[in-house]
Amino acid sequence: MKKLIVPALVAAAALSACSQNARNETSEAAGAVGADVEATTRNATGDVDAATDRALNGAERSLDNAGTAIDRSADRAGDAIGNAADRAADTTGAALENAGQKLRD
Repeated sequence: MKKLIVPALVAAAALSACSQNARNETSEAAGAVGADVEATTRNATGDVDAATDRALNGAERSLDNAGTAIDRSADRAGDAIGNAADRAADTTGAALENAGQKLRD
C-alpha cells in the first residue's frame, strides 16, 4: 500500500506546483484540440455526404442508361418481329394466290 501512496503524493505535489499560467495553457490546448476534432469531423461528414451523392448520381445515370438501352432494344425487336410477320403474310398470300391459280387452270 505504501508503494501506491508515495507516487500518488508525488503526483499531487507536482500538480499543485503547476502555475496558473501552465493550467491556462493546458486548458487552451485542450480547447484547441476539441475544436480541431470538431472541424475534422465536420469536414469528414461533408466529404462522405459528397461521395455518397456522387455515387447515387452515378448509379441513377447508369440505371437511366440501362432503361434507355432496353427500350431501344425492345423497339428494334418489335420492329423486326413486325417486319417478319409482314413478310410471312406476304409469302403466305402469294402461295395461296398461286395455289388458287393452279386450281383454276
